[in-house]
Amino acid sequence: MFDQRYQINAGGKLISFDKVKIMGIVNVTPDSFYDGGKYKHRDGIKKRISQVINEGADIIDIGGMSTRPGAEMISPSEEWERLEPALEAIRESSAGIPVSVDTFRSEIADKAISRFNAGIVNDISGGQLDKSMFDFIADKQVPYVLMHMQGTPADMQKNPQYEDVIGDVMRFFHKRIAILRDKGVHDIIIDPGFGFGKNPDHNYELFRYLERFSIFECPVLTGLSRKSMITRLLNLSPAESLNGTTALHSIAIENGSNILRVHDVAAAKQVVTIMEKINASSNKNW
Repeated sequence: MFDQRYQINAGGKLISFDKVKIMGIVNVTPDSFYDGGKYKHRDGIKKRISQVINEGADIIDIGGMSTRPGAEMISPSEEWERLEPALEAIRESSAGIPVSVDTFRSEIADKAISRFNAGIVNDISGGQLDKSMFDFIADKQVPYVLMHMQGTPADMQKNPQYEDVIGDVMRFFHKRIAILRDKGVHDIIIDPGFGFGKNPDHNYELFRYLERFSIFECPVLTGLSRKSMITRLLNLSPAESLNGTTALHSIAIENGSNILRVHDVAAAKQVVTIMEKINASSNKNW
C-alpha cells in the first residue's frame, strides 16, 4: 500500500496524498490534441485558469509545447514566450495553488521556478531529452514527475515495440529513480506515460497492472484524459470522450493512482468524491 502520509513540498505548499489529487491542465499551445489554440490569448488563458481553480483543482499543470503524437519540437524561446504570460496570469490569481510546469527543458523549468515560483517539474521524457535535467532537479530540490516515453513526440507512435511493456516500463523506473535518489532527489512522482510510445494494447496492459507501480513508493500520476486509448476504442472524437475518461479515472483510483491529470476538473472531482465515499463505507465495521 502507498504510504498516505507521504508529502511533497511544491513551491512552499505541502501536498499530502491522503486523498487523490486533481491536476488541471492548462495548455497554452496552438496544436494540442484536444484544446489546442483555445488558450493562446491572455483573456482566454485567464478564463481557463479561473475555471480550473473554481472547479477545485489541487495543482495547475501548464505547458507551452504540444506533446501530442507527431508534434514537432519548438525552440526554447518560443516555448517560454507562450508560458510566461500564463505563469504571470496564475500569479495574479493569488489562488496559491501549486503550479507544475510541463517541460522537458531544464532552462524553461529554471525560469518558471525562479521567476514564478513553479513548484513541480513535469518532464515527459524522464530526463532523456535534456541530460542536465536530473542535476537541475537535484540542485533545486523541486518535486519531479518522472514519465516513461518511448521515442519523442514526433515519432513515438510510429509502431512502438516492447518485449514486455510492463517489465520494460518497470525497469525504466527502477533505473531512473535510482539515479535520482543517488543525486539526492526525494520528491519523485511517477507517470507510466499512457499514449507516449504505446499502442492501445500497450496502454490497456499498463492500465490493467497500474497497481504494480506502488512498489516504487512514489505517488503515481495518471494522464488518461480524452486520449486516443479511449477515442479509438469507442470510435469517438476527443470532445466526445468524457464518459470514457471518467470510467478510466474511477478504475485508476481503485488501482492506486494518486494524481489524475485532467482537462475536466469538475468531472474528475466528482469521481474522487464518489470513490472516497465507497472506500470509506467499505472500511466500516458493520
